Amino acid sequence: MFESITSSLEGIFSKLRGKGRLTDANIKDGLHEVRLALLEADVNYKVVKEFIQHVTERAIGEEVIKSITPGQQVIKIVHDELVNLMGESDTSIPFKDVEPTLIMLVGLQGSGKTTTAGKLARLILTKGKKPLMAAADIQRPAAIEQLKVLGQQLNIPVYTESDSQPLKICKNAVRYAIENANDVVIFDTAGRLHIDDELMAELKEIKEKLSPHQIYFVCDSMTGQDAVNSAKEFNAQLGFDGVILTKLDGDTRGGAALSIRAVTGKPIKFVGIGEKLDRLEEFHPDRMASRVLGMGDVVSLVERAQQAMDIEEAQKLTRKLQDDSLSLDDFLTQLQQIKKMGPLKEVLGMIPGMGNKMDGLNVDENQLVKVEAIIKSMTTEERKTPDMVNGSRRNRIACGSGTTIQDVNQLLKQFRSMKRLIKHFKGNEKGLKKMGLFSGKLPFGKGMVR
Repeated sequence: MFESITSSLEGIFSKLRGKGRLTDANIKDGLHEVRLALLEADVNYKVVKEFIQHVTERAIGEEVIKSITPGQQVIKIVHDELVNLMGESDTSIPFKDVEPTLIMLVGLQGSGKTTTAGKLARLILTKGKKPLMAAADIQRPAAIEQLKVLGQQLNIPVYTESDSQPLKICKNAVRYAIENANDVVIFDTAGRLHIDDELMAELKEIKEKLSPHQIYFVCDSMTGQDAVNSAKEFNAQLGFDGVILTKLDGDTRGGAALSIRAVTGKPIKFVGIGEKLDRLEEFHPDRMASRVLGMGDVVSLVERAQQAMDIEEAQKLTRKLQDDSLSLDDFLTQLQQIKKMGPLKEVLGMIPGMGNKMDGLNVDENQLVKVEAIIKSMTTEERKTPDMVNGSRRNRIACGSGTTIQDVNQLLKQFRSMKRLIKHFKGNEKGLKKMGLFSGKLPFGKGMVR
């Protein structure tokens, strides 16, 4: 995420940190490079101009030049201004107590509205609500079937009608929700390849007749300024309450994320960071600013870990660490929990200091699959006592897992090394805390990150 702009900014700030003393001249030179980096990241030109002006006003002054660490102070100013640029965090959905909460998704065709409808419904479900999705996109033939499939996967009802009109579908969906105690209705509306009068008239009619409580503009972050321009036009003609950025995990530049709030005045509510239905996250400008500057995102990393890690399993693991009875089954459990946290490269990018090392880094997710296959090809006794795995057993495990004997040897070697490390820390509470749970120190091996 944002690898291109992160790499550019880190190079610029590295130069500033190398200055023994900052002057007006080298601050201006550095900010000139920041300006170019933002423009190359497809950030709106007017937004860049105002951003650099604000940073310059704060940076050119006594507080920076006389600072003990002036380079770091400039980075702090840029971070704060990035947060201001993206606005305050606003991820709330104002649910209604008596009537169903109506949420309308709008946007151009191809922006990911239907998939986002499913992701948003799942997110709302985790908040204790009972959502209903309404298939109001009659323009795209596959839209209704796609929403039905998503509903089946999530076990969330989908309201559909054949040979009907969007407004009627939405009205009847609300009636159905009331009758079936659904307290949230998500309207998946039609999009076009471009903004036209027919599209806007259809959306305006739904807004006028049903008065949805929230309208979210869904846009593809990878389209950069096209996303910003369409957001500006939708807001001018229809008006919306917030933005959902999709495909943010594939956006190396970040132009839409950094521009859209300043251009529309509306907050980014959520961001899609993957294809799976659980890959919709709340948008926090301060965390995103840290990611852009390569500072990582510890808060989001901890939140993901808390969601992925089973407390009971963690307690069981702690006891096994203490009595030195860790097995390959425990190794496998922790591996599976790490996989729940998301793509490994994305997780590593949240670690402070890793930002400048992620660009061009090849993280082979298949190595995780390989390790899992090897362990699953072992017998219960072999997982419990890896030292019993001799030559013939290794050959059988390699054949059963579709790997090589060398792969099996490497895993066993890593496991023994890890147990020696744990034994070294045993009895040292401070050391164990510093080391963290085994899940945080999984020995990935040479082939995983290279």
